[in-house]
Amino acid sequence: MPTELITLIAALVLAWLVFTWLIRVIQTTLSTALSVAAIVLLLQLVFGIDPTALWQEVQRVGDLLLEGFENLWRPE
Repeated sequence: MPTELITLIAALVLAWLVFTWLIRVIQTTLSTALSVAAIVLLLQLVFGIDPTALWQEVQRVGDLLLEGFENLWRPE
């Protein structure tokens, strides 16, 4: 087989693998985004929790986790 044909086949296979990976990433991203949007909408409609209050709680949990990791790695 000529080298050009092998290179072409390898490039096509690689392009196909990258394309299928990209499609899977996009599907997962959209699925996650729709799930988060549905949860936020549910919290807003059922419990009356607005997105800013939810975001403040997410930040508070993040701060607690960060503080916990800092205490874990801090020498005594």
